[in-house]
Amino acid sequence: MKQAKTCAVIGSGIAGLAAAIRLQKQGFDVTVFEKNTSAGGKMSELNANGFRFDKGPTVLTKPEYVEELFELCGKRASDYWTYKAVDPIFNYFFEDGTVVRSSKNVEQFAKNVEANTSTSASSVLDFLEKSATKHFLTDEVFLQRSLHKIKNYFNWSTLRGILNFGKVDVFRSMDTANSKQFADQKVVDIFNRYASYNGSNPYLAPATLNVISHYEITLGTYFSKGGIHRIISALQDLGEEIGIKFRFNSAVKEIVTDGNHATGIRTENNLENFDLIVSNGDVYNTYKYLLPNSAAPKRFIEQPRSSSVIVFYWGMNRTFPQLGLHNMFLTNDSKQEYDHLFGTKTLYEDPTVHLTVSSKMNTKDAPEGQENWSALISVPHDTGQDWNELVELSRKRVIQKLNGILNTDIEPHIVFEEVLDPPKVNAETNAAFGAVFSNSSNSMFSAFLRHPNFSSQLENLFFCGGTAHPGPGIPLCLLSAKIASELIAEKFVVEN
Repeated sequence: MKQAKTCAVIGSGIAGLAAAIRLQKQGFDVTVFEKNTSAGGKMSELNANGFRFDKGPTVLTKPEYVEELFELCGKRASDYWTYKAVDPIFNYFFEDGTVVRSSKNVEQFAKNVEANTSTSASSVLDFLEKSATKHFLTDEVFLQRSLHKIKNYFNWSTLRGILNFGKVDVFRSMDTANSKQFADQKVVDIFNRYASYNGSNPYLAPATLNVISHYEITLGTYFSKGGIHRIISALQDLGEEIGIKFRFNSAVKEIVTDGNHATGIRTENNLENFDLIVSNGDVYNTYKYLLPNSAAPKRFIEQPRSSSVIVFYWGMNRTFPQLGLHNMFLTNDSKQEYDHLFGTKTLYEDPTVHLTVSSKMNTKDAPEGQENWSALISVPHDTGQDWNELVELSRKRVIQKLNGILNTDIEPHIVFEEVLDPPKVNAETNAAFGAVFSNSSNSMFSAFLRHPNFSSQLENLFFCGGTAHPGPGIPLCLLSAKIASELIAEKFVVEN
């Protein structure tokens, strides 16, 4: 094993913070470099006119992965951050007036589906049981450790997965599997929407991704008290307590190399030497901008990109009792919507709208008697489209969609507005092409084509975050940090 003492972490997204905490606890002297004025990456927040919005993820699953970081440091997570279960989880609205509500009680959810559609409760329960099996067979093999180390394949869990490979459902698309499972297209559309959680197309992505529903429904969805961003501020507090140094307004300009070693970090004003470097930045941009002397691994970084988002952050001067924390207003033709997103790279005229209203759970997120709306639609990643025009067009379509289903006129009630679009996603979070989820997962091999948590060229450079294995989303980003820290522990010992 090689000796090391100092470690630089590039980026303070949730994976960067988690990696920094784990490595500091392992004994390294860790410094986090962040180009923005505060921590968070995609998990930032917006405060304006009395309204607060989470600008990144709004659905929280597997909160125990966050708690684990505090426990690792001998702390109680509840002293820094708390959460509570969400129920109902989602309200699904259709234009014919149908409303389906998902619940942490799977039997109740199944009965609600049966009461409001032509799909039986038993088919929903059977689907969720199959999703649980997918999770059991894939979690340890694909998510809990590196896919890019041969030794990780010689164990019982991998053999178990191989022996039960058919149950992983990798050879069918999500839509094919779901259309066969459910009698009602509305229910197919509900479960197909889980592909959007990692920016993919359910008509192409393998049915393995139906495992996402297991996380959200069976394992439970939670609300972070104080907002999703509160997780970031709690982890930063923990990091500072255990000795991590944070450098904000410090954009990294280059990872300095010498042969097969990364030797340091160059910022606008300084060159600092480090024994280890962990990049929580977008892998594509890390190679393009920070590693000018290293050849980018095309196999990993030239994969098809995920979709992006347009989000309208609206302060509403009244409340809407028919809404919950999470609401989805579904398109009448999801095939057309996804064909536009991934085929012609344009916007469909009838978008699905994911509307989050965190003030339903935390009244401090909006003035009394008002609500904070985050109205999100999936859009193509940035290939040079006229986003000013597309934002204006999207705004009209989103308002039209919400007006029609809610049977009201929401525009007079919008008293605050800010917009996030793909170019802003890129500028604010360093996401190449504004692709929120990096690569899409539109093939059966996608899991193997995310960048490893280590560099094959520079033996002391490692990667974590949504653009590296195992992928995007809060739970997977936290696992990426764990995997990277474990790889480092196998290879390096801390100098005394």
